[in-house]
Amino acid sequence: MRSILSNSATSGRTIATGLVVAALVATLAALLLPVQLFGETASAATNTVTYDDDGGGTVNTRYGPLTAMDRDFVRKVRLAGLWELPAGRQAQERGQTAAVRSAGAILVAGHTELDRRSIEAGRALGVSLPNQPNADQQGWLAQMNAAQGDDFAPTFAELLRRAHGKVFGLVALVRDQTKNSMVRALANRANDVVLQHITALEKTGGVDFDTLHSS
Repeated sequence: MRSILSNSATSGRTIATGLVVAALVATLAALLLPVQLFGETASAATNTVTYDDDGGGTVNTRYGPLTAMDRDFVRKVRLAGLWELPAGRQAQERGQTAAVRSAGAILVAGHTELDRRSIEAGRALGVSLPNQPNADQQGWLAQMNAAQGDDFAPTFAELLRRAHGKVFGLVALVRDQTKNSMVRALANRANDVVLQHITALEKTGGVDFDTLHSS
């Protein structure tokens, strides 16, 4: 009888130990899986953000190291203003709703400031800046010019919202990785302005989220 009770107790302890071990393994897996998934997701997201390498490498400035990514970011901020300022003015003049006209005014205000900041950064850091929109941007302005009547608002909203969505990733990457204080300050402000613009454009009701990332 004593032997049977002893064996039963031993079996009970073994089962309990096994359950505890299984629970610990399950908990560890639950903790590690999200980390792995989020790590892979973050890596994949980072890999989708690209910048143009001008081949100049990293140079030292009084504001800290200046990389090719930093220079490209300053140039892209300047480029954004070269076409989004006239796009915003068009929206102010041609918008048939208060939301479209308001989005245009917000674009003009934001890019007037960012344009000034990018020019200041370019001069201080020795970064050459463009003085006219690139071919793609000229094409987008042409599409807006050609849009008539009710077609203007969705054309404006789609083109500007898509452009802001693409640059948002670069802003975040630069803010995360730059070691240059002037570039970081520009990225900080650009982050706020771009998000403000995205919100204003979405409020127009002209953004089709189903086709937003199709091109």
